[in-house]
Amino acid sequence: MKFAIISAGEGSRLSQEGIRVPKPLVQLNGVPMIDRLIRIFAENGADEVAVIINNEVPQTREHLERLQKMSAVPLRVVRKTTPSSMHSFYELSRYLKEDRFCLTTVDTVFREDEFARFIEAFKASDKDGMMAVTDYIDDEKPLYIGTDDRLRITGFYDAAMPDTKYISGGIYCLTPKAIDTLEYCIGHGMSRMRNFQRQLVADGLRLEACPFSKILDVDHAGDIVKAEAFLNGKSNEMQ
Repeated sequence: MKFAIISAGEGSRLSQEGIRVPKPLVQLNGVPMIDRLIRIFAENGADEVAVIINNEVPQTREHLERLQKMSAVPLRVVRKTTPSSMHSFYELSRYLKEDRFCLTTVDTVFREDEFARFIEAFKASDKDGMMAVTDYIDDEKPLYIGTDDRLRITGFYDAAMPDTKYISGGIYCLTPKAIDTLEYCIGHGMSRMRNFQRQLVADGLRLEACPFSKILDVDHAGDIVKAEAFLNGKSNEMQ
């Protein structure tokens, strides 16, 4: 199984708030976020990890070049500035067509034990995809996920609906079928990951939600403190 990381954003909000390192190198408890993800992926049986970074940040490129020499798993680095996360996914997709894969963004923070159960559930599943979801909402523009009583995904929405207990956690386990949908989306001028997810449902792919207790994104300087408290088990500090 392959794993992929979208890490091509500029991290402009963090920069504006005084964070002087590129987003992938922002440290949580002393470890750069991208290093943490690569380690977790290796521990969950990754055959290869593909990462896309933009062309504007040499510090990230140099860091990954060093990681390539010492990583416990083969590390493929794609350097390209893209207009959106979905276009970054498209650039990575050529390396994901032959096997099941897990995709996330570099700033996604989750509990490692929950992630391990998620990966094992997907490996044992016959579904076309499994999406990490959470009922913890701390997002500026959450993507709500409709599910039935068996956690089968029925839709993706910009606003809460009667069947939307969860929001997207931004971690996607998919089969190569999803690449056909992605290519359709790119060919029709779509640019947002949530529209890709909607198209998965429209194309009839069988998707299942996998609940996590909390999943956080590090978009602002204050999110670093929240993420570290979460990883250290200090839930009260996040309220």
